[in-house]
Amino acid sequence: MADVVIMMGSKSDEEKVFPCVEVLKSLGISYIFTVSSAHRTPERTEAIVREEESCGAKVFICAAGMAAHLAGAVAARTSRPVIGIPVSGSSLGGMDALLATVQMPPGFPVATVALDKAGARNAAWLAAQILALADRDLYARLEAARAKMRTDVEKAGAEISAKYS
Repeated sequence: MADVVIMMGSKSDEEKVFPCVEVLKSLGISYIFTVSSAHRTPERTEAIVREEESCGAKVFICAAGMAAHLAGAVAARTSRPVIGIPVSGSSLGGMDALLATVQMPPGFPVATVALDKAGARNAAWLAAQILALADRDLYARLEAARAKMRTDVEKAGAEISAKYS
């Protein structure tokens, strides 16, 4: 059983989406990472949603470029939270994927994050925040990770200030 299902529309998106896996791992969140296409394999996409939802998946993260319909196709098949990662992959630099991911009809929302690796990281953080609503231990790990980020920034600030004083 996995708490989070990560789907990407194409294997070529793996490098851009992998930071999502790294964040989930660092927080101890179970996940499944796979490829499915809203257009080339719609039956597979539906089967993954049905199977993983019945096994207890709580959040779906979908990454796709160009027409970027994967997140919407998943949102049409579940009432669980869906987070979309737009992936740059066309001559439009990801703007097509961003607009396709963010423009969903009422009642079928997709929480949309930034493009590519930054979006992949934030998709994992957002999934963690959603899961932490019902998991005090995860909430504590999330808070500790954010505290470390703040400490790291303060340390970097002190190092730079000392270097140029």
